[in-house]
Amino acid sequence: MPTSPYGAVLRLPGVARLFAVAFVARIPTAAAGVVLTLHVVQSLGKGYGQAGVVAGAMTIGMAIGAPWRGRLVDRLGLRRAIAPSVLVESAVWLMAPHLGYHALVGAAFVGGLFLVPVFSVTRQSLSVLVPPALQRSGFALDSVLVEITFMLAPVAGVLLATQGSTGLALTVVGCTTVAAGLLLMWANPPTRSRTPAIELPADLREPEHAAPRRVVTPELAVVLLAGLAASFILVGTDVSLVAALNDAGRAADVGWMIALWAGGSVVGGLLHGMGTRNRSPLLLVAVLALATVPAAFAPVPVWLAFAMVLAGLPCAPALASINARLVQLVPEARRGEVMGWGGTMSTVGNALGAPLCGWVIDQTGPSGGFLTAAAVGGTIAVGGLVVSRLVRSRADAVPGRELVSV
Repeated sequence: MPTSPYGAVLRLPGVARLFAVAFVARIPTAAAGVVLTLHVVQSLGKGYGQAGVVAGAMTIGMAIGAPWRGRLVDRLGLRRAIAPSVLVESAVWLMAPHLGYHALVGAAFVGGLFLVPVFSVTRQSLSVLVPPALQRSGFALDSVLVEITFMLAPVAGVLLATQGSTGLALTVVGCTTVAAGLLLMWANPPTRSRTPAIELPADLREPEHAAPRRVVTPELAVVLLAGLAASFILVGTDVSLVAALNDAGRAADVGWMIALWAGGSVVGGLLHGMGTRNRSPLLLVAVLALATVPAAFAPVPVWLAFAMVLAGLPCAPALASINARLVQLVPEARRGEVMGWGGTMSTVGNALGAPLCGWVIDQTGPSGGFLTAAAVGGTIAVGGLVVSRLVRSRADAVPGRELVSV
């Protein structure tokens, strides 16, 4: 009898430990945003707009730092690359509960800049530990575990902040962030294949840590845009869901509605990983946009609950497909940097989607937010599909011609 592809993935040496370490190490990152917001509003007595500035500072730091830290992993190895992050993060998060508002904005930026790259390192290591035939299932399982993390961690952060204090919650986030970095250093998952060294003549050897200077091709660019589009859709849906329930006087339903949304994503991710057909990441993002549309017309709460499950089904498949395609398009020596760029594009999508969809909601209502998320994200995905088709047609039209790096 055929075995599950997930069983085959988990039986590979080092993969189960990688997933366990990644699941634990991602928890403080997933809880940090809501804890910072509650601290600014409750303990510092500021408004939600000012809390957004703190979150935005951290987001900008993450967007700048992700490719840089990924390149350090490529060049120096995991332990040497993240050791400074562990030291800086320990200082930032342990001081955060005692800082005033303006100092906290600066600390949040530094914290984002040096954030331990658990997400990108996990995916980079998966590309090494899992053979190409099973990477679809490996990245799908990773996306499912990310969804579970973001279902549990914010709840834990809120409980710490409300049952204890926001200072306690920030301290716990800080301690667990440092512990996550140390855990990752201890596990030291491989980020390069272990191939036997071949001795070359001195005049043919490349400098140590040498890597191709240019790796960005049109195909890689559109996959990175797919990541931006997916994040835009997801954050726009998040903001619109909260607005729809608030307007209906059902703010208490936000938690279980988000859980249904994430549950749909878990189901979709598991089904995606068991399939055999590789679909374009851009196509899956376009499906994600289309699946978001029914939420714009669903009455609260019953039909909206069904609509959120539907909107969740393509989430994990789209994200898993993007990550799997990224590692296929670049040489191994540059994967850390490119996975960092993938994280940056996702961060940019979040930074653009939340304010734009929020502005539309203020003007037209929550339905407009859902439709904006779907329209903008879907347009980017379809545009990327068109560009990919044109580039491929031009390459096929010239015999022997390869895609030119840009």
